[in-house]
Amino acid sequence: MPRQGRIDIPGSLHHIICRGIERRDIFSDDVDRDDFLSRLIELTTTSSTRCFAWALIPNHLHLLLQTGNIPISSLMQKLLGGYATAFNLRHQRCGHLFQNRYKSIL
Repeated sequence: MPRQGRIDIPGSLHHIICRGIERRDIFSDDVDRDDFLSRLIELTTTSSTRCFAWALIPNHLHLLLQTGNIPISSLMQKLLGGYATAFNLRHQRCGHLFQNRYKSIL
């Protein structure tokens, strides 16, 4: 049975939670955090998505976002996919970085 689509109404607030696979670190140093934040800034700026808060913990992250011009799911796919690829290249690893889909609380 396919997964239910995410509810995403323009202007709605989303508390996003995303954890590393097997609770492993997804941020090992300031370079990783800076890379993630620069990607977040670029995507939120180009999509008019507002970011009210973020917390980057070594093995997970929290974001408080308000939907802009594109659905949150599209923004998160670009953000997490691009970051995971860069993280894997930088740390010479392969495979999944994030556990399951991100969790979004409306």
